[in-house]
Amino acid sequence: MSDNLLWGIGLMAGAVMLFLLELFVPSGGVIGLTAFAIAIAGVVAFWMEGSAWGLASTISVIVLVPLAFNFALRIMPNTPFGRRLILGDEDDEEALALRAQAEADRHERERALIGAEGVALTDLRPVGSAKFDGQRLEVLAETGLIKAGTHLRVTRVEGTQVKVRGI
Repeated sequence: MSDNLLWGIGLMAGAVMLFLLELFVPSGGVIGLTAFAIAIAGVVAFWMEGSAWGLASTISVIVLVPLAFNFALRIMPNTPFGRRLILGDEDDEEALALRAQAEADRHERERALIGAEGVALTDLRPVGSAKFDGQRLEVLAETGLIKAGTHLRVTRVEGTQVKVRGI
């Protein structure tokens, strides 16, 4: 075996190892790009060995890089880092319970806000600010323009949008 052939095989093996490392170590793609650069260096070493080796390695890289990328995308959600990256910390049951409680509290606050009376702090054209029970909120007027200082009543809460009418 010649030196170029040994270098080509070694560089390709190193590229595969770095690619597998990329699946489990959070690097932001730096390890993956390094693996790709090393694979290109391996292809160059194979071309220096001969055109048959060069052509075979080039075709291999052209075929295997997209397949490896697809494999990585399928494997990533099953790794601990991938689960944290994609889903957040969903594994922690206590965190899930806290999120569910926070969501229930938010819905309760929204229901409690319906029918509340307050004062428009700015002109509502149709969006503006109003104060309800000492709390400043961004509100949406259902009936068009409402002047600042007008007394308001909350008619609906849809997500983060608080709809009001003048009274």
